[in-house]
Amino acid sequence: LVREVAAALTLPPGEWKPLTGGRSNRVWRSGDVVLKQVLPDTGTPLFPNDPRAEVAALRALSPLLVPQLLAEGAGWFAYAHVPGRAWTNDPGPVARLLAEVHATPAPKGMRLLPMGGQAIAEQARGFGATGLPECPVIDDPGPTSRALVHGDPVPANIVVTAEGLRLIDWQCPGLGDPVDDLALFLSPAMQVLYRGRPLTAEEGAAFLDAYPNRTTVERYLRLAPLLGWRIAAHCALRAARGDQGYAEALRLQLA
Repeated sequence: LVREVAAALTLPPGEWKPLTGGRSNRVWRSGDVVLKQVLPDTGTPLFPNDPRAEVAALRALSPLLVPQLLAEGAGWFAYAHVPGRAWTNDPGPVARLLAEVHATPAPKGMRLLPMGGQAIAEQARGFGATGLPECPVIDDPGPTSRALVHGDPVPANIVVTAEGLRLIDWQCPGLGDPVDDLALFLSPAMQVLYRGRPLTAEEGAAFLDAYPNRTTVERYLRLAPLLGWRIAAHCALRAARGDQGYAEALRLQLA
């Protein structure tokens, strides 16, 4: 695989070092090039693993919001390394970055995400998770139009660079309701898995205050119990599979 990538990019011989942090695919770096090998069986109902969607997003949004796509092949693609560090503090810029994503025209072929209380609940119940409180019932029709949604805006996928924040790991984007991204970023489970600690109440409030579309924020606040239950169902599914860390993440999400 590495030889194929090096030939496609006419790279000089170099050492490919594995990168850690992701939970779905294999990733290496050589110099300014990052190589991702897609492992299709690692997807889940909440976080599918679709390389075609990721490539489409990189093509449509680079280089202002995402890394620059360099090459692709069967089961892999390569993109420019984004120098920086994973996000750890100051949620305001994250809110503004997500709002910019949500206002960006989506590339063709994105999956349609469930929107509104009934559709979200049906999806979440379909995860097959057990041992959870009853799924909340929330009467909300959802937005009247769809927006581009990243689908996995956890701290490890938000890179702080000298030019501003960048979003990586676009393996599960879709067309739907931006509240999905708000819920995932605010999730105690996702924060503890990828940052080591949940957001404080002040950080959560600052994030929502900084998100410019107040209609979306109001809809998120109405749907928050259901959106949080869906994330808990995902954690329960991963914990049942023996994935390390998800049992504690589930406890925090339910709390």
